[in-house]
Amino acid sequence: MNKKIIIFDTTLRDGEQSPGASLNPKQKLEIAKQLTKLGVDVIEAGFPVSSSGDFLAVKQIAKEIKTSIIAALARTVKKDIDACVEALKFSKNRRIHTFIATSDIHLKYKLKKTKEQVLEIAKEAVKYARKFSDDVEFSCEDAVRTDFNYLVKVIEEVIKCGATTINIPDTVGYAIPSEFGELIKNLMEKVENIHKVVLSVHCHNDLGLAVSNSLSALINGAKQIECTINGIGERAGNASLEEIVMSINVRKDFFKKINIELPQIDTKQIYKTSKLVSTLTGIYVQPNKAIVGLNAFSHEAGIHQDGVLKKSLTYEIMTPQSVGISESQLILGKHSGRHAFKKKLIELGFKINEKQIDILFNKFKELADKKKYIFDEDIIAIIQEKIGSTKEIIILDYFHISSGSSLIPTATVKLKINLKNKIKIVQESACGDGPVDAVYKAIDKIIKSELKLTELPKLTDYTLRSVSIGKDAMGEVTIKIKYSNITFTGKGISTDIIEASIKAYINTINKIVSLKLPKIWAQL
Repeated sequence: MNKKIIIFDTTLRDGEQSPGASLNPKQKLEIAKQLTKLGVDVIEAGFPVSSSGDFLAVKQIAKEIKTSIIAALARTVKKDIDACVEALKFSKNRRIHTFIATSDIHLKYKLKKTKEQVLEIAKEAVKYARKFSDDVEFSCEDAVRTDFNYLVKVIEEVIKCGATTINIPDTVGYAIPSEFGELIKNLMEKVENIHKVVLSVHCHNDLGLAVSNSLSALINGAKQIECTINGIGERAGNASLEEIVMSINVRKDFFKKINIELPQIDTKQIYKTSKLVSTLTGIYVQPNKAIVGLNAFSHEAGIHQDGVLKKSLTYEIMTPQSVGISESQLILGKHSGRHAFKKKLIELGFKINEKQIDILFNKFKELADKKKYIFDEDIIAIIQEKIGSTKEIIILDYFHISSGSSLIPTATVKLKINLKNKIKIVQESACGDGPVDAVYKAIDKIIKSELKLTELPKLTDYTLRSVSIGKDAMGEVTIKIKYSNITFTGKGISTDIIEASIKAYINTINKIVSLKLPKIWAQL
């Protein structure tokens, strides 16, 4: 019989405990809704007794989320459990999750209690929680460093008291995968009533082994894995949901042999969920993060690029589309080969011959030795080298902003447009979600009517940083826009960030317009 794996997501509880990752109730609800689209089985919505905000968040999630089980955390204290009961009362699928430490080091230094006292506290808490819910999870905090015989006794007793899920946390990320798998196997064999419950694991990443430990536990009998989006959480974080799910998906041949079913997760929602959590928590995903990192499906080395162009399976064990990413990226840099460079030229719309490629590739290599990152516009600049730099077709003449807490942001922008050596002044106004959005929409109106572009540029990235000190500091705005599948970068500097934003946008538009000037290839 195949074993169904339960995915227990604790992004909103343990994940939020990452330093600086606090979420308000509205943000928590937004993430919870996305987690249901992802298809997680259990959402641990928070720790209700910890704050009024957390209580409200759990309550709202319990009201609105119907497809997943909603769990709330409580210490083995009646007031904590009461807070969970009140926060979860609107959910039909609710779980009370209570915990207490069981290791000698925690008993001696943190709890200052005997093993017998902790056992009684655990039993009473589970009994009390069962009065309000048929779904009660109990966690033995720091289980990995707990005396094994005592751990067995605690688990057996809380199951007798009504626990339906038993969680074995590697609270401080101390275990080695083979060791953790052996612990789970031994518990499955030694705990007499373990067949009555779901055995769960909750692994931390202090040694970078959280996912490995979780999978080892799964192989040895665990049925539920507790994890977070992007692996966020206390200290070095938790086991990463996306890494666990895709490990099982990619290696389904292996897991099928041991009768483990694929989790019912819509993997195409993974990247979207990752981006949402990153945006709302302010915790950015490291570029080399597995599955969702910027470099996860990016290739710079020429050998790798050549392999991927011929057959993606050579260097990609899963497709980017399987996790919700549109496509792989061939990153042009000093390690890139001629095949990738040729492909980029074709993508940019240039008709080329082999002789021209050789000339341009050598110039590209010279530039790549000087720059860390090569953008589409750098390639275009190499091509345009013989016809001069980007011409300033558009120049800012005037702008005015009306914005405030009770006003709809409105912008008026006046631009000088120099076409065929004739200067035309054009003015437009627009409303937006904010002052920057409003000025960009006003500019879009002008370029749509005056430049006859086939499409409007799409803003893909916007960053602002201070380049000097003081109240009148200069602000530098850097933006990326996409036009005709080409990425352009623009910069603008001013003491006024709106003006800097306008300059950056105009800078990119001038680069776009320059492509419509004299035919490039005829002059090579």
